[in-house]
Amino acid sequence: MVPRQAPAPAPTAGRILSKQVLAWASWDWGSAAINAVMTTFVFTVYLASPLFGETDSNSAALGSALAVAGVAIALFAPVTGQRSDAGGRRRFWLGVNTVLVALATAACFFVYPEPRFLLLGVTLIAAASVFAEFATVNYNAMLPQISTPATIGKVSGFGWGMGYLGGIIALAVVLFGFVQPLADWPGASTEDALNLRLVAVFSAVWFLGFGLPVLFAVPEVPRRVDTSKLGFAESYRILWRHVRSLARTAPHTLYFLVAAAVFRDGLAAVFTFGGIIAAGTFGFSTSQVIVFAIAGNVVAALGSIIGGFLDDRIGPKAVIVGALSGLLAAGAGVFLSPDARGFWVFGLLLCLFVGPAQSSARAYVARLAEPGREGEIFGLYATTGRAVSFLAPALFSLAIVLAAPHVSEGGAQRYGILGILVVLLAGLLLLLPVRRPSHGPRSPHGPAPA
Repeated sequence: MVPRQAPAPAPTAGRILSKQVLAWASWDWGSAAINAVMTTFVFTVYLASPLFGETDSNSAALGSALAVAGVAIALFAPVTGQRSDAGGRRRFWLGVNTVLVALATAACFFVYPEPRFLLLGVTLIAAASVFAEFATVNYNAMLPQISTPATIGKVSGFGWGMGYLGGIIALAVVLFGFVQPLADWPGASTEDALNLRLVAVFSAVWFLGFGLPVLFAVPEVPRRVDTSKLGFAESYRILWRHVRSLARTAPHTLYFLVAAAVFRDGLAAVFTFGGIIAAGTFGFSTSQVIVFAIAGNVVAALGSIIGGFLDDRIGPKAVIVGALSGLLAAGAGVFLSPDARGFWVFGLLLCLFVGPAQSSARAYVARLAEPGREGEIFGLYATTGRAVSFLAPALFSLAIVLAAPHVSEGGAQRYGILGILVVLLAGLLLLLPVRRPSHGPRSPHGPAPA
């Protein structure tokens, strides 16, 4: 089946200050309220706190819920991307899933600070992560529409940088509006954790508001004229044929997807469990976690933008290898840190290296995408990632469980860091033999020779 070719990028495609790039990056800016506020530094810290029971078991429950969410994403992400490509509904499904993320996030308002609400809380966070990943498949697939082969790294890095900067502003609003309010107002009340529950509503509104511009600025992709409406079973059969074709014609594309699946799971875990470790192991208060998060997002934004420029000069593989090596060194520093000062130093180094790895991985895949099949390849990207997305949460939880009998109560959480480092190291080792992608025009022929 030969896909209809997607339109060539507009003459302004790839310009950092073009209308389409700014609107596209605005979605990244808005999603920071979910990534930074809800799943990293505020709401998951709230769920893992003593308000819901013993902190180690709360952390393990959260990890388990996210692992289940990963399985759901692995099962459905590839065909959602494929079907949005074929039906010419990439923008439509980005909008639908954006709304579903906002609804699941807003529903976290009803998670009261009692142990019986822990299940509701982790379930809603898991559901939001599923819909966010489905939205991200279509969002990432837009990258080739708004960039050129010569600028794709910079545009991807700019999007990640905007996401981190959006996280800074969102976290500042949360800190000074809800946690340590500059003015006394009813929404800052700590009774029944009202202020933290209202943070969920704020995050939903923030995400929805900044997620809308891309739906108006970036055009819908054309429907493939030779594709009839397919059921899910047939979609999986087509997907399997495409995977087998890649294995024959572009095996290093599949090798990269496997390597990226592993190291991206480790990257996600750094942010998912970073705030929890800061609070549970190093004694940070909620406000201290948010202050660290703001500083970390500044550093991560700079890393993403610098990494994007390096990506277009030396290639994404070199950027990813350097970033993963830095992450392993910084993560070891966090594990060995005796106090909060060490966490500040090595935690900020972690933030510096996470952004370039994420951005260059996205740019790598975009360079490999066939015109008109971007959603499908990014669906595979999401699926291979989520196929092992249980790995880092499971090893994080397992390390805590194994360490708990041998350390004082509350001290086992530190060992979860080792589980994350194992995943990052495995991803780096899998990436090393993969050939770099071409810097030339995107084509179905896979990476260039090393």
